[in-house]
Parts: sequence; C-alpha cells; structure tokens
Amino acid sequence: MAIEVGTKLEGKVTGITHFGAFVELSEGVTGLVHISEIADNYVKDVNDHLKLEDKVLVKVINVDKDGKIGLSIKQTIDKPPGEQRPPRPDRPFNRDRGGDDRGGGGGGRFDRGGRPNKPPMNKPTFEDKMSRFLKDSEEKISSLKKNTEGKRGGRGARRV
Repeated sequence: MAIEVGTKLEGKVTGITHFGAFVELSEGVTGLVHISEIADNYVKDVNDHLKLEDKVLVKVINVDKDGKIGLSIKQTIDKPPGEQRPPRPDRPFNRDRGGDDRGGGGGGRFDRGGRPNKPPMNKPTFEDKMSRFLKDSEEKISSLKKNTEGKRGGRGARRV
C-alpha cells in the first residue's frame, strides 16, 4: 500500500524525542509526528501526550522525495463546525486618522504601554542609508588599515 498525503492510518509509537515521536505504519514504514502536530494545545513534553507502544491514528501530511514521512495526530480529529475558530473580522485601518485607540495596530495613537505615540519623523531614504553606510564603512576600513600596517611592518612603517 502506497502512503499518500491526506490518508489516515493507524500506527504504533516506536520512539519519542524532544522534537516529536516516531510512528511505525504498515509494512514497517516509519514517519515522524512533529511536536507541533501532536495536540491542538501547547505541547511542552511529548511524553505527557504519548508513550512507547501507543496505538495512534495519524494523518499523512507530507512525503519527501527522500522517503521522510510527516505525520499529524491533531489533524485526524474532525472538529464540529461550531468549534472551529471564527474568521477574523475585517477591521478598517486608516493611517491618516491614527487607527484605533486600543494601541494594538501599529500607527495607532497609543503604544503598547498606553503612552501616546511619537509623531513619525522624516524617514531616511534608501539613498541616505546607503551613503551613511558607505561613509561609516570607509572610516572603519581606513582605521583598520592604519592600525594593522604599523604592526605588520608594512609600507611606511618606521624601524628603529
């Protein structure tokens, strides 16, 4: 039986690591359930959710060309439509008016600490940034050359 993306299979946990669990599928094929694919909630330790030799239902989420199989336990659980996360409502954001007063929308009137945002300063253009970078770079290189040539006995170094 070929393993295809999207199929649900039963397997047995054969190994547990800090990043997930290895599950043996049919015909001795092994796949990995990453720690992020074990449960819907945060998984700090895989051992809290799975034990060796556990029988688990997994869904194949990817098969690499080199034979690695990605599995998921949390995607096998069909959620009823009422339990799924509702889509985010579209909230208009107008930069000219400063956004909303709640402080969460970048460019609002208040920062995260509840303090009023500073008015935007004139942002330097790309050309300004490049010229500043080149100037700083040339200064650093000349300083570096000045310091290393004297130590190596290079051009212009005095011998006493």
